[in-house]
Amino acid sequence: MRAVIVDSAIYRDGRRTDGPADLSDALAEARAAGDAFLWIGLHEPTEKEFSLVSSEFGLHPLAVEDALSAHQRPKLEVYDDSLFAVIKPVVYEQSDDTVSTDELMAFVGDSFVVTVRHGEGAPLAAVRRRLESEPEVLKHGPTAVLYAISDAVVDHYIEVAGELQADLEELETEVFAPTGGGDTKSTASRIYTFKRQLLEFRRAAGPLSEPMARLASAEVPFVHEHSQPFFRDVSDHLTRATEYVEGLDRLLSDILSAHLAQVGVRQNDDMRKISAWAAMAAVPTMVAGIYGMNFDHMPELKWVWAYPAVIALMAVVVFALYRQFKRRGWL
Repeated sequence: MRAVIVDSAIYRDGRRTDGPADLSDALAEARAAGDAFLWIGLHEPTEKEFSLVSSEFGLHPLAVEDALSAHQRPKLEVYDDSLFAVIKPVVYEQSDDTVSTDELMAFVGDSFVVTVRHGEGAPLAAVRRRLESEPEVLKHGPTAVLYAISDAVVDHYIEVAGELQADLEELETEVFAPTGGGDTKSTASRIYTFKRQLLEFRRAAGPLSEPMARLASAEVPFVHEHSQPFFRDVSDHLTRATEYVEGLDRLLSDILSAHLAQVGVRQNDDMRKISAWAAMAAVPTMVAGIYGMNFDHMPELKWVWAYPAVIALMAVVVFALYRQFKRRGWL
């Protein structure tokens, strides 16, 4: 069990204190103090490992099932003895410029917080250290932990959106380069992959708006009465992040349309060039075809200068066509 417990501590009056190793004793001590709460952090527990925690804290079985399955959308559920929140952190991979999501679950009760983390992209150690350096925030009890987690995740949303903005600017430069985006298939594939990354981001950030709005109101139990302004601030940052990504998505759609238009223009230019060369080749082909029909009575067959005259005529006509096509921009 200790392998999946990343950290465990009792916080009294905004300060960390070492509590009993036994979860039941630690929770009893926190509740007896009145102004304290127990925070346990778990990382990818199995059903057997999590059963002890769920039984000690009286967690709802449906919430426990969701916490173990780790394939949930962001949400906030209210049960008789606790709140259950699901938050999806977004991870930006610098190596291949891709976006992935992990999951954070938080059970918030009267004197406890249980956080369950799935994935390696959203460690809570930094959040815990930040809270421990701000005892005035920790005095708000278990709600402070839920606020700090939400604030850290949403702030990272904005950072990832900035990284995506830089990638989109590079893609935009490539599409509108004089070469027209290079390899057409490669450019279209990159745009489609980018579109999927933005969709993954929106699936994580979009559904979180409703839980944050509820936490910013006064209708959710187990939430400290003075914490609403903090959650309103998180909600504002979340709105900024979602609007940022929606703007990137619209711009990406415009880039895709521009790329397809460029492909159509290049194809049209290629067809005009092919048509121009075919027209120039048709003139000598027609003349040579006529004189290759082997009739006995044809004009200029016995004329000494007939061959050079026909060649000169074909050259003049082809040159005239070339000048005409060049002037019109077909060549």
